[in-house]
Amino acid sequence: MQGYKKYKKQFFSPEGTSLDWMNKEYIDKAPAWCSVDLRDGNQALIIPMSLDEKLEFFKLLCKVGFKEIEVGFPAASETEYEFCRKIIDEGLIPDDVTIQVLTQSREHIIAKTFEAIKGAKHAVVHLYNSTSVAQREQVFKKSKQEIIDIATFGARLCNEYKAKADGHITFEYSPESFTGTEPEFALEICNEVLKIWKPTPDDKVIINLPVTVAHSMPHVYAKQVEYMHKNLLYRDSVVISLHPHNDRGCAVADSEMGLLAGGDRIEGTLFGNGERTGNVDIVTMALNMYSQGVDPELDFSNLPEITKIYERVTRMHVYERQPYSGQLVFAAFSGSHQDAIAKGMKYREGKDMEWTVPYLPIDPTDVGRVYEADVIRINSQSGKGGIGYIMETQFNLNLPPKMRENFGYHVKSISDHAHRELAPKEVYDIFMRDYVNISSPVQIERAVYTDMSDGDIMGVIKINYNGETVEVTSKGNGRLDCVSNAIKSVIGMNYTLETYTQHALEGKTTSKAASYVSIAIDGKAYFGTGIDSDVSNSSVKALVSAVNIMLNK
Repeated sequence: MQGYKKYKKQFFSPEGTSLDWMNKEYIDKAPAWCSVDLRDGNQALIIPMSLDEKLEFFKLLCKVGFKEIEVGFPAASETEYEFCRKIIDEGLIPDDVTIQVLTQSREHIIAKTFEAIKGAKHAVVHLYNSTSVAQREQVFKKSKQEIIDIATFGARLCNEYKAKADGHITFEYSPESFTGTEPEFALEICNEVLKIWKPTPDDKVIINLPVTVAHSMPHVYAKQVEYMHKNLLYRDSVVISLHPHNDRGCAVADSEMGLLAGGDRIEGTLFGNGERTGNVDIVTMALNMYSQGVDPELDFSNLPEITKIYERVTRMHVYERQPYSGQLVFAAFSGSHQDAIAKGMKYREGKDMEWTVPYLPIDPTDVGRVYEADVIRINSQSGKGGIGYIMETQFNLNLPPKMRENFGYHVKSISDHAHRELAPKEVYDIFMRDYVNISSPVQIERAVYTDMSDGDIMGVIKINYNGETVEVTSKGNGRLDCVSNAIKSVIGMNYTLETYTQHALEGKTTSKAASYVSIAIDGKAYFGTGIDSDVSNSSVKALVSAVNIMLNK
């Protein structure tokens, strides 16, 4: 690609940062979370949400546990204004939730904004203006001082309107396009605003440092945050907020490193919706913390339901591989992965221990997912471990190891030829069709057994073979061996009876048993299963199934 020469560095790396934060290994407490789904996320939709849809989403955000929610830019849209008034006038804002509204530094917009929040018990008025070199030179064509004047003008107006307002109002200021702004200038303009607002520990101000457009690697943004953290006036009275966009695919990393470097608060959206490539994905960030044993103070225990509501009201789709929330993120198709997961789950049985299951960073059930439906998925890449896991956990059929392998190859072949995934019920149906109670060409019509003095069993076995019935008297060291010897004499094949196991079908009906038999001839093994209310009958059916599978090859 020859066009690379027209690009140059558009970010500024501040001097005098220590990078001490890089020694921290993880975020040890939840930041203050602010959802901007209803403003930043909404404006990024092809079809913005209706009033009713915004209200449903607002209630969802409150249920998840957000204590700060940016509800809109009320001076920019009648729907935004109406929504703000509706949730205030109808008392729909929980007492512990603060709404946030955005405003430019223009008097009529600030006036409309304060009108929109009248009567709110708690509100954040979020003032912003753009400060980057590109914006100053190309869009506004203004000097640094003129850009500062815009910010301070709005800050003073906010003070005036706050003095006449009721309720508790907090101020927030964003030097928009912060990452493309010289650190010294970003600091200067924020400090000028702070001098006007004069925050105190009991009445703090939010300074928001947005990655309006991502220009750098995450550690550079974190250095910019550290610079502001160490040099802002009134630091004990300032909440440093981060608002990363995902242009470089680094919004989560920007946010995590930014918190380590001095940030206190995150503005983002569920699933990362937002302008262009979107905002930071709060679901991913929160569950990253959760996976390291830290309470994110947001409730994503029913993530499928949250996803469903989000997709319906936004008309957006959560990507199948999106961390934690995508349909396939816990799914294992690979045989070795399935085997490791199945063994990891088995290892945990009856133990109170930390979560260490291979390939699963968190327990899927913690976010409302189901092991059987979400974790082990069957296609041509699957292995015996995963297929055996499904048969055992969903259908109470505990196949012996060698039979699992044989059945696994059989299922994989069917999936490969169909060029698609197989649902668990389809896998079960294949097993029942091709391995269980196979009754042709050999069928046992009747068997009468007699115990011998030497401990053996004598049997009179009536066998139907290829439509002809013959009665055979045979002897064996047990009923199964007795029937096997009778079958050998009828079909004229001297196979070896290799393995036999059985178990009760617990969870389905305790009156039935499943038996598994393998036979071998000329170095090749065949496997059959019998299911019957009588254990002896189930073992005979398993043997007959194995023989019939051998004869039908």
